[in-house]
Amino acid sequence: MRTYLRLLWTFFRVSLLGELAYRASFWLQVAESLIDLGTALAFVGVVFSYTRALNGWSADELLTLIGVYFLIGGAINMIIMPGMNRLIEQVRQGTLDYVLTKPEDAQLLASIQQIDIWKLLDILLGLALLAGATLWRGSVPGPLQLLAFALTLLAGTVIIYSFVLFLATLSFWYVRMENILVIFESMYEAGRWPVNIYPGWLRAILTFVVPVAFAVTVPAEALTARLTWLVLAGTLLLAALALLASRLFWRFAIRYYSGASS
Repeated sequence: MRTYLRLLWTFFRVSLLGELAYRASFWLQVAESLIDLGTALAFVGVVFSYTRALNGWSADELLTLIGVYFLIGGAINMIIMPGMNRLIEQVRQGTLDYVLTKPEDAQLLASIQQIDIWKLLDILLGLALLAGATLWRGSVPGPLQLLAFALTLLAGTVIIYSFVLFLATLSFWYVRMENILVIFESMYEAGRWPVNIYPGWLRAILTFVVPVAFAVTVPAEALTARLTWLVLAGTLLLAALALLASRLFWRFAIRYYSGASS
C-alpha cells in the first residue's frame, strides 16, 4: 500500500508541476465546476418548488446525493478517466511498452499515469455540499452511518474503476474505445438523480450495465439512513468481484498487446 501511495503522490506532483505552467486552466475549471453545480442546484430548486419530496427523497437528501455525485465524479475525472484515455492512446500507437517494462505493476501505472489535478475542485465542492446538506438536515450521521458511507463510497469507486478499466482494456482488440468512455461519462450524469425515480428498464441499466447506482445512490443512501445491510453487503461483494474480474481480464489482455517495436 505504501508503494501505491508513493507512486500516486509522485504522479500527482508531476501533474501539478505541469499544470502550474498553464494556470488559466484553473480558472476555466472553476467556471466549469460552478456552472455544473449551479445547473444541478437550479434543477433541484425547480423540482422542489412543485413538491416536497421526489419519490421519497427530501430536498436535503437530494443535496446529499448531489454532493456524492460531485465527489465521485471528481475522483473519476481526476484519476480514472485521464489514465484510461491515455492507456487507449498508448495501445493504439503501440507505446505501452514504456509502461509494461517498468519495475512496478503495469495496471497500477496505467491507471494513475495521468492526473487532472484541477478536478480536485469537484471533490472539494462535493465535500462542501455534503457538509451543507448535513447542516440543513440538522442531525449528524452516527458512527455506523459514517462507516457505511465510507465503505460504499470506496466500493462505488472500485466498481466504477473496474468497469472503466474493462472498457479501456478492450482497446487491445478494438480501436476508438474512447468513444465508449464518452458514452459512459454521459450516462454518469444520470447519477445526479436517485435511480429509483427512473423507469424500471433504465434503473436496471444504471445498476447492472453501467453501475452508476452503486457509485452515487448507494453511498447517498448510507449517509441518509436509507441503506439496508443487505444492499451494503451486496455492494461490497460486487466491488470485490468487479476488481478481481477486471484484474484477470487485464492480465489476459496484455498477452495480445503488440508494441511498436514488435
